[in-house]
Amino acid sequence: MKTISRRVFHKKLSQGLAGTALLSGMPLGFGMSKYSVKKKLGIALVGLGSYSRGQLAPGLEKAEHCYLAGIVTGTPAKEKQWMKKYTIPKSNVYNYENFDEIAHNDAIDIVYVVLPNSMHAEFCIRAAKAGKHVICEKPMAVSVAECDAIIEACATAGVKLSVGYRMQSDPYTNEIKRLVREKTFGDVHYVSSDAAYISRGNPNQWRLNRALSGGGALMNMGVYAIQSTIYGVGMNPISVAAQEFSTMPEYYKDTDETITAQMQFPNGVVGNLFTSHNANANRLFVNFRKGWAELNPCHSYGPLAGRTSEGKDIKFPHQSQQMRQMDDFTKHIKTGSINFAPGEMGKRDMIIVEAIYKSISEGGKTIPLDLGAMGIVS
Repeated sequence: MKTISRRVFHKKLSQGLAGTALLSGMPLGFGMSKYSVKKKLGIALVGLGSYSRGQLAPGLEKAEHCYLAGIVTGTPAKEKQWMKKYTIPKSNVYNYENFDEIAHNDAIDIVYVVLPNSMHAEFCIRAAKAGKHVICEKPMAVSVAECDAIIEACATAGVKLSVGYRMQSDPYTNEIKRLVREKTFGDVHYVSSDAAYISRGNPNQWRLNRALSGGGALMNMGVYAIQSTIYGVGMNPISVAAQEFSTMPEYYKDTDETITAQMQFPNGVVGNLFTSHNANANRLFVNFRKGWAELNPCHSYGPLAGRTSEGKDIKFPHQSQQMRQMDDFTKHIKTGSINFAPGEMGKRDMIIVEAIYKSISEGGKTIPLDLGAMGIVS
């Protein structure tokens, strides 16, 4: 066995299983990866806005398989605040210019990109080239071409990729999937999904700037409605038609305010979705041949709520969706378990987003979708 220094030995020993492997004389490569021997994987958050501050960092404090190891920010004041609050060493703090140096930091295993949509591709690709696994916040990018570039960069670097679809790890979502899959109430007949909130107060927010966001309500809440419509049917759509309207064009002047769309599925089911930055809506309704199931609220941080036509509540203990999401991806890296939100899922949804915008530009024309080869259902 290769001789190691006392310093390296104690570093390995402090990582739990790695120390066990060393003490037993078992090579780390014997049925293990460099990730499987670490008790927790370190995550660096790139971008310290409200979502990182209010949801991701608190989720990481509760996570079983990962922890907040580092931060990337362009604001020096945030560096000091986060270092103090989360006991982050200066060596694990980066800015957008020296970000690539993260490649030399073994404490950071995963980079979570939580920047405006137009910056996702750049930093996901840079993270992959640095040899770090990648979580890209939704939507994956501002175009299908950028999604392809991210997927290719991660594949070339041999790192794992996931999209920040927290709902894929939520038990309410997976209960609807079960009802659909097991045909508890027969075949699905119709699905309706609404995902919207009123986004007013700051006309300068980046979500209302197309150059940064790539779009409006559809690129923000709309991807939730796309996702839930798809898992509510249990298959990918074959076409989509869409309409857009605005009641406040002077405010939502650069991005879409409200969009409705109808997705057609191979089994003849129609899924209707609604998304808006100027309405409050948060519901999934699945009508089966012999009953129905509803989540309301469906897309928020929780606690969620649901019920069925049998008069039974759908109810699970509330836990941080972000904690579940990051733990699930970490387990995927460590053990090869299912990646619930792979990059191909993010690309699929961006294909649908582009088709919706195309339909709107062509007066609501039905746009065919070729998603069969993607292998992603829900």
